[in-house]
Amino acid sequence: MIGFLRGILAEKGDGYIVVDVGGVGFYVNVPSNTSAYLKQEGEEVTVHTAMMVREDDISLYGFSGKSELDAFRRLITVSGVGAKAGIAILSAFTMEQLRQAIAFEDAKTLQKANGVGKKTAERIVLELKDKFAAPENAEPLPEGGAENAAPAGGGRVEAVNALMALGYTRSEAMNALAAISEKDLTTEEYIKRALRNLF
Repeated sequence: MIGFLRGILAEKGDGYIVVDVGGVGFYVNVPSNTSAYLKQEGEEVTVHTAMMVREDDISLYGFSGKSELDAFRRLITVSGVGAKAGIAILSAFTMEQLRQAIAFEDAKTLQKANGVGKKTAERIVLELKDKFAAPENAEPLPEGGAENAAPAGGGRVEAVNALMALGYTRSEAMNALAAISEKDLTTEEYIKRALRNLF
């Protein structure tokens, strides 16, 4: 098992890099937003790796840190999510966006990743939501998904839970809160404004 590689970025292409480690070039599949992929050829890179062994293939998948690597390993435990889909998901979102989408059961946002359909996105949410718990001050992603996400903060998480206790679905609560542009309101203020949006 290869835990990580540190060497020179010898080559990069669509979804992969080649890392020269002491004269040996390792072909590594990587997300397009990982730090090693964003470097220039000739620079030193470090990638944390997962090795996938199949009957007819041995492949390396590389990530900028252990949190990305752990997320990849969790993603590929989901039925229907292979290594290719795992890389596509990690290419489409930052770790924070991925964590929020799963924790807030936002399957629609996950479908923005290349090759991830509705059923696969729903399975990811169902099987991983307990492993990607949202931080205490996290906000749900607004309507439109990751690219419209606001910075985390405020009492929106508590407001989501309170609205669900009142009988609204999680999706209804999230959409009502996403329409509130103000930040750093109290939980009570978020609830009041969300209720106006729900009537």
